[in-house]
Amino acid sequence: MERREFMQAAGLFSAIGFLPVPMLSNAPETPSNKVFQDPLASFVLPPMPPLSNKGSMNIRVWVRSAMTGGVYSCVECAVAPKIMGPPPHLHKELDELMYVLEGTASVMVEKEVVEIPAGGWHFRPRNLKHTFWNASEEPLRFVDMYFNQPFEEFLERIFFELTPENGYPEGSEQLRMERNQLNQKFGLVYAPTAFEERQALVQKFGLK
Repeated sequence: MERREFMQAAGLFSAIGFLPVPMLSNAPETPSNKVFQDPLASFVLPPMPPLSNKGSMNIRVWVRSAMTGGVYSCVECAVAPKIMGPPPHLHKELDELMYVLEGTASVMVEKEVVEIPAGGWHFRPRNLKHTFWNASEEPLRFVDMYFNQPFEEFLERIFFELTPENGYPEGSEQLRMERNQLNQKFGLVYAPTAFEERQALVQKFGLK
């Protein structure tokens, strides 16, 4: 199957609800908390209640890279109203496809900002600087899909392992070093002014 054909099929697959999750000890338990070995097998994942944003931002892994031979994975992301996403960044090797389930996502790619309402899609190819946020007064939920890189592992580490409760307080040197190692491993690149750019977006759109 050609790459374009697979991406189209994968998007449809996620959109109709056959979605998965983490194998990290601190991650929430979900139907995909299992190891899939070669050869690949078909799977069906049961529906789950909509993911809670917990007043800020939260993720739930659905399809793991290990379940698709490293070709595809996806996560559900929930974002509370007026919450800013990560600083603007780019991926050296990762392409992302977003499908909005609820609310409206604001996405910046390079200098262009677009809004994607529920039912809409947004594709972000590698090597383009981007970020996202929820500028509305309503909750936002979307499925983010990843191709040819297990980026769900990066997100699980950030959301469930590198936390103050686990000994990584915000602003600490230990946290900075761990994040730098993850960025290098997954080809995530931040410009020197990324955090200043993020703060400018926070102020411009009244975010937290």
